[in-house]
Amino acid sequence: MRHSLKEIAASLGAETLGDASLLVDRLAEPGEAGPDDLALAVAPKFADQLAASRAQAAVVWPGADLAALGLDGAIVAPRGRLVMAGLTALLDDDPAFAGLSGRHATAVIEPGAAISADAIIGPFCVIGPGVVIGPGARIGAHVTIGAESRIGSGATLHAGVRIGARVRIGDRFVAQPGVVIGGDGFSFTNAGPSNVERAMRQRGDAPLDPPADPDRDGAWHRIHSLGGVEIGDDVEIGANSTVDAGTIRATRIGNGAKIDNLVQIGHNVVLGADCLICAHAAIAGSSVLGPRVILGGKSGVADNLTIGRDVVAGGGAVILSDLADGQFVSGHPAKPTRAHRAEQKALRRLARGPGGE
Repeated sequence: MRHSLKEIAASLGAETLGDASLLVDRLAEPGEAGPDDLALAVAPKFADQLAASRAQAAVVWPGADLAALGLDGAIVAPRGRLVMAGLTALLDDDPAFAGLSGRHATAVIEPGAAISADAIIGPFCVIGPGVVIGPGARIGAHVTIGAESRIGSGATLHAGVRIGARVRIGDRFVAQPGVVIGGDGFSFTNAGPSNVERAMRQRGDAPLDPPADPDRDGAWHRIHSLGGVEIGDDVEIGANSTVDAGTIRATRIGNGAKIDNLVQIGHNVVLGADCLICAHAAIAGSSVLGPRVILGGKSGVADNLTIGRDVVAGGGAVILSDLADGQFVSGHPAKPTRAHRAEQKALRRLARGPGGE
């Protein structure tokens, strides 16, 4: 669907320059934009690419010179990425649910499930007994929802999502393909002291003492997960990420949290509002993260820790102890980033030798 610059700018609360009646079909990067595209050039560094393109319209930075850029019209973006959020939402034609409506004939819906009349249930879904699905929800193909779970209004579950039993999910939830919520936590115990307990007791100071009974029972006994998961409003979870059910109480994800692809949230974790968890990060069982915590890619949080509000962990950081509010940490083990960088510089100087060679 074509949009005029005037329409787009009005939806974003932005200003236009030049010819606001220009019509555009889609978004494009500056160097690839054609005459029917809206080029995204939100910073001066894109000026050369934009000038060399065939674009007639673009999203530009404040103070951009349309004539120098070869443009007929533009939308001004004081904060480029925020404008991108609105633009991509406006121009998303949502192909994942194109042509779907109502309940597909192949869906299996158990008696007692309460599904809003306007919800979309895609092909080969399985909806368990006692499930409640709110207004405007969209459930993609091959999704399963376990018994007594509740899905809020406006939720979107893409293909292959798995929701376990007794999961509570708020409004406007988004789960990308392959998300699993409410699987059992990784929680096992031995009949006697385990090697984990022995290792923690000795702290690596010496080889592990031999057990009193070398033929002891080493079997791992499952601790079952009965607590389910509770997820707030406006939460998004990326492809193939997992949120384990709590043991006795629920694992909890706060309002507005955003979780990237391939993330592991362990049993009993509490994730505060508006946290941002990047790809390959993992949070071990029973840790509590305050609001607005950011975990960079491949970072990790050990079990039973308390991470304060507004903490930022750089990519690959491994957090092994509690952190106070507002810290920026890096490294393994994680420490304040300034100290981590100083250590890295010292190591490089040491490697060069006294003469700097």
